[in-house]
Formats: sequence, C-alpha cells, structure tokens
Amino acid sequence: MSGPVIAVTDSVFPSLEPAKAALARLNPTFRMSKSSGADDILAVAKDADAILVTYAKLGGDLLRQLTRCRAIGRFGLGVDNIDLPAAKEKGIAVNYVPDYCIREVSDHAMAMLLALIRKIPLSNKLVQSGRWEMPAVVPIRRIEGTVLGLVGLGNIPRLVAPKAQAFRMKVIAYDPFAKSEIFQAAKVNSVDFDTLLKTADYVSVHAPLTPASRGLMNADAFAKMKKGAYLVNTARGPLIDEPALVAALDSGQVGGAALDVVTTEPLAKDSPLLGRDNVIISPHTAFYSIEALNELQTKCASDVARVLSGEKAIYPISA
Repeated sequence: MSGPVIAVTDSVFPSLEPAKAALARLNPTFRMSKSSGADDILAVAKDADAILVTYAKLGGDLLRQLTRCRAIGRFGLGVDNIDLPAAKEKGIAVNYVPDYCIREVSDHAMAMLLALIRKIPLSNKLVQSGRWEMPAVVPIRRIEGTVLGLVGLGNIPRLVAPKAQAFRMKVIAYDPFAKSEIFQAAKVNSVDFDTLLKTADYVSVHAPLTPASRGLMNADAFAKMKKGAYLVNTARGPLIDEPALVAALDSGQVGGAALDVVTTEPLAKDSPLLGRDNVIISPHTAFYSIEALNELQTKCASDVARVLSGEKAIYPISA
C-alpha cells in the first residue's frame, strides 16, 4: 500500500537519504520540484500530503491552493520563508529544527570574531603576496578584558557566551524576551540595546528576523557604538542595513565586520563590502558540518512523519 506524497520544494543537500530514512516507515512517495518557483512547487505539492522546504518561498497564495497538505517541514532554524498565518488558516502544521547547528554557528561566530580581532585574513593576504610585515597589521588589541555584546540570547548566543568567556571576555546581552534566569545561567549581564551598543567592543548579532528587527543594525545603531567597534552577523542578512554599515566602515565608526549572511545572497560582485581588509565574509556556511546536516534532515523529516501519523511534532511552530 502506497503511503503519503511528500513534495520537496528545494534542496541544498548532497543527498536526501537521512530525510528519506526518517520517513521510510510511512512508505512515502517523493516528488522533487524542478525549481523553487511557485508554479513548479505547485506542480508537485498541490495534492501532496506534506512539504519539505529549505529556502523556497511558501507564500499565502501558494499555500491556499494546496488540497491535502497536513505538514510542512522546514530544513532550518527560521521560518520567515513560510506564511505562517496562511498555513494556520489551512490547518497545516509547520515544524522546524531550532537546535540542529547551534554548535556550528556559535563556533563560526567566535572564529570570525577572533580572525577579525587578530587580523588573520589580512596577515595571510600580506604573507601570500610576499609581504612579511608586522607594521601593516597593527594595531591589534588584547582580547582579554574586552566586552562582547550579544544581540539576542537564544540557543546559539548561549553557546557563544562561554566560548568568549574562555578568552576572559566580559559578555553582555540584549534580549527583551529572555528570562532573568537564562542570563544568570549563562553568566551574562542583561542590558538594554543602547547600553549594549555604547559598551561593547564587539557586537555579535543573533536575533531572529522579524518586521521589528529588520534593519536593527542601522545608521542610528552604528552611531551609538564605540568608535572602531567590530560587528559580527551569523543570523540573518536583513538585520543589518548594509548601506549604513558601508558608511560606518568608511568613516571608521565601525572598525570591522565579519558577515556570514548578507541581505541578498549571493553577494553582488560589485558590493561595496568587498575588497576591504577589515571585512570578512563567508558564504552562509556557519550552519554547516556533516553532522549538522544529517541531524537537520533527520529531525525535520521525523517531525513530518509524526504529524502524518497523528502524533505531536517535537519542534512545532505556530503563527
């Protein structure tokens, strides 16, 4: 007896075998969309029982045309590419995986910060070009005793904190939604946003992307930061007003930036963020490890299997 139909809108994985293994008990049929365009998605998902999605947009117009869908599994931490109110209206359960790459992203944030502080990419660039010159990379500050400001204190920054503290950095955080016991457990001081900007030597952004947080790091925020402070973003590109960041870098108000995400990916080849010795950019790879991707697929697909079997998802999200 054939099982449910699972539509896959898009995939960045070398293989979907971990997801297929997690759904195997249902004996499903998989349909892969030709592209992440709405028409191609509808061609495979209109009468599907569930959808597995990575980056494709699942807007309200598309979701309202689905006739049988009961579950949407998002391969990732955020769900800003899914119209949650429309899914709720259709009675579609949405699940995600909020904890699959917290080790990797926290490692990446710290690695980028340390590379920025110690000017490792610039040093490597000079040596590779035949220049063995210490004066070209000075000044460099001692890490111990500096202040790291975390914008957000969710799963990922709660792992960043002890890694920074191991370097004897003082860690402060702004998160109006985190309870006081979370700050206490992490040994992190709770501050308001303006205090964080004015106090931190380094600001690491870990906020979710919402209408309220879009452009959170803007010209006003940069003006309030310590002159020469560094910025790290491993969360979502649109959290940063990029033209304002460029202006702040040009003026020296922001001393450097390390970005794993940008507003429009891939980054434009003529982006003014490129070609700067004080800017490090990685191509949205903070989440990646072999183990993380296997965990992501398994947890996401397992929850879809639970919903289709009439069970409760472990990682549900509601509008």
